[in-house]
Amino acid sequence: MQRLSTMGRLGCGGLFAAAFALSSAAAQDAQHDFDFEFGTWKTEVRRLAKPLSGAQEWITYRGTTIVRPLLGGRSNVAELAIEGASGRIDGISLRLYDPATQQWSLNFANLRNGLLTAPVVGGFHDGRGEFHGRDELDGRPVRVRFVISDLTRDGARFEQAFSADEGKTWEVNWIATDTRIR
Repeated sequence: MQRLSTMGRLGCGGLFAAAFALSSAAAQDAQHDFDFEFGTWKTEVRRLAKPLSGAQEWITYRGTTIVRPLLGGRSNVAELAIEGASGRIDGISLRLYDPATQQWSLNFANLRNGLLTAPVVGGFHDGRGEFHGRDELDGRPVRVRFVISDLTRDGARFEQAFSADEGKTWEVNWIATDTRIR
């Protein structure tokens, strides 16, 4: 009954306008999914030395990540500078928001070679970001899953996994924990 009375008051055009306004608000909100991350972070990374090989040797790194908004928040850039016993990683992640799909593409480049990896695409739901894509590892195709979780004002967890069997099984190969530097 309530639904009919709302429809009667708004009419079909009003319902469309209300739905569009809600949709636009959701898109606007999704555009700010990464706002929590703007600033400087202490970053601790564990990386699997040889993904999808069966080996379980993990390499650790420590350093910083600096995240800045670009173009009014519709994109942002994360600068990663970490090092450990096995060397240094300097990288950049460019995150771009698509208002038509309300999704983000995450594009990473290791400055060692300056090449962008294939993007992962997705978004946030209930405080968890999940992004998927395809790439290659040692010449063979893999699926990539990138998850952002455990979000707080001062911390976050980033996890990357590969699948060589079209997503039936996943092997986590990168775990980063960020703690805000104040």
